[in-house]
Amino acid sequence: MNRFAYRISPTAPYDFALTVGSMTYFQARHAADMYENGEYRRVLTLDGAPVLVSVPAVHSEDTPELVVDVIGENLSETGAYDALRVVRRMLSTDANISAFYAMALDDPHLAPLVRNMRGLRPTCAPTAYEALVLAILGQQISTHVARMLRNLIIETYGERILIDGETLRAFPRPQALADAGVDGLRAIKFSRRKAEYISSISERIAAGELSLEAMRDMPDDEIVGGLMALRGVGAWTAHWMLIRAFGRQDGFPHGDLALQRMMGVMVGDGAPMPADEALAYSERWSPWRSWVTAYMFGAGRTGRFAEIVAGE
Repeated sequence: MNRFAYRISPTAPYDFALTVGSMTYFQARHAADMYENGEYRRVLTLDGAPVLVSVPAVHSEDTPELVVDVIGENLSETGAYDALRVVRRMLSTDANISAFYAMALDDPHLAPLVRNMRGLRPTCAPTAYEALVLAILGQQISTHVARMLRNLIIETYGERILIDGETLRAFPRPQALADAGVDGLRAIKFSRRKAEYISSISERIAAGELSLEAMRDMPDDEIVGGLMALRGVGAWTAHWMLIRAFGRQDGFPHGDLALQRMMGVMVGDGAPMPADEALAYSERWSPWRSWVTAYMFGAGRTGRFAEIVAGE
């Protein structure tokens, strides 16, 4: 195994535990992301080979520094640096947080959120493909079932890497899920419709007919339109992709039922806010709506959303 280590200094303030904890829903594992004993670990696939990245906890919000270790069989320095670049994007280490805070602290509804969740960053999946598969997987099912399916797809079809006697898995490559086909996904409890959607998209990517990564340079509306042209992708999924796949700062998945409930608590009468009203209200937060969404869901994942927005 070859190992490389890098030190990076995220823009401050940066709360590593809060950022990674929100990414993993404050659990030891969420999909392929692992966060235990203050260390974040993740297997990435680079040039068709799995590599492990690990990032231990950072102890200072105002002068943060992260050490990123990259480990892989026959890993080159170029490959390790590519992994570092992906980690920086995933953990949003280079974002300018001050402009968002200037807006949010001047808003009576957002100010309690940013004060209580200081240093939280929106996070991204390492690839647009992973983000899309997980979004389709999570459509209209309970959190418990979604967690089970995420684990099954990784354990069954994710490529393995053995590190210090421990077997870890990457998120499946498009070719792996294309080869699995509808029957393979049905065998791990996917509904037929979701199996068809994911299998079809995987086949098109594996064949070179579709490139989700090519969307990174498109305007937001073109990304949404291009995604919604895919079978199985509606507005809810497309708007979440702006945030979770492409790291855009002004995404707002107003069709999300959990977001509508939180909007009702935060700025309404306590009842879920209808999607069109939530979207209209959110215009005052543009161009930082992805950050607002990240802070709302981050607070929700702590179990203290109502207390936090009430300033308690």
